[in-house]
Amino acid sequence: MLAYFDCFAGISGDMTLGALVHLGLDPDWLEAELMRMPLHGFRLQKGVLHRHGIQATRIEVITDEGHVHRNWAQIRAMIEASPYSEAVRRRSLAVFQLIARAESQIHSVAPESVHFHEVGGIDALVDIVGTCLALERLEIGKIQASALPQGRGMVKCAHGALPLPAPATLEILKGIPVYGVPVEAELVTPTGAALIAGLAEGFGPLPAMQVARIGYGAGMRELEDRPNLLRVVTGSPTDLMHDETVAVVEATIDDMNPEIFGFLMEQLFADGALDVCWIPVQMKKNRPGTQIQVVCRSHEREAFISRILDETTSLGVRHTLVQRRVLARRKEVCDTPFGPVQVKRICGARGIVRRVPEYEECRRIARERDLPLHEVYSRLQQHLGAVE
Repeated sequence: MLAYFDCFAGISGDMTLGALVHLGLDPDWLEAELMRMPLHGFRLQKGVLHRHGIQATRIEVITDEGHVHRNWAQIRAMIEASPYSEAVRRRSLAVFQLIARAESQIHSVAPESVHFHEVGGIDALVDIVGTCLALERLEIGKIQASALPQGRGMVKCAHGALPLPAPATLEILKGIPVYGVPVEAELVTPTGAALIAGLAEGFGPLPAMQVARIGYGAGMRELEDRPNLLRVVTGSPTDLMHDETVAVVEATIDDMNPEIFGFLMEQLFADGALDVCWIPVQMKKNRPGTQIQVVCRSHEREAFISRILDETTSLGVRHTLVQRRVLARRKEVCDTPFGPVQVKRICGARGIVRRVPEYEECRRIARERDLPLHEVYSRLQQHLGAVE
């Protein structure tokens, strides 16, 4: 299912949870799930209210913990040890890592040493891990979002008074479309910025979709010029193809041990690269070299720039934002002669549907059954061609 986050009044962790509860998530189920982390000393309080006449859900995290600071290592250990699915753990870690990197840049400390202040307590853990649990429970697989409005003025935090948008918020939102509005308030919090930056696959206007449900999550304050709400629209995409903005990061190298390239590719894909390729090139002084080309989500560009500069001998990289057009696709599980297998369901430009087995699944089956990989592919493709 596709979800579009319409952030006309910004986004925060509590607004996100409120919108997801409004979509049908049971807050009692969420509270019980979060206590499995283990995470105690809190409760979720649900309220129904109106903002400019629109009914919305307000979720507040009531805690007994007080103001607790946790560092990135502690938070990562809690999430890694949690009893949730790999997808929930991965999404939660990705969101917190964005905050850690932003704080690291602002305060000039290593990410491992970053101490979370406003986002280190139970409420932020509930907001972030709770959102990832909710997305899985509601079967939301893909998220797109609007551009993000930024208020002005000052906000008080653990470091004192800071200008709006808050420095951490702006750092997190590098590569994401934002715009200023004449509102004296913090519209996008660091937690909200990290959630949408870490979870959304693209930013822009409402995509072509068949709307199924609409959820409104309320913020804590009243705004004069707009309802202080986050609107989340869910449904099925109706376009066979869509355009999205991605980043391309490139570097050319002629002086590196070739064994490192294999390790680098593994790291780039583990970081979430959309595509990675090595291109043979002829460089200055007639030296043969390799061009590294990475396609990634636009808001993740800085992480891939850092990865290439850290892992290779390159002294610099080129990066640019480009448009790509992609076919509609989704993951699904099909029953096959080898048992349940995860495949990609791809809808072609003329509406013809095809299913393609995932390489990792084929490799797993080949090893488990001691079969040639090409035979596994052939038998699966023959079977999947008859499904529809």
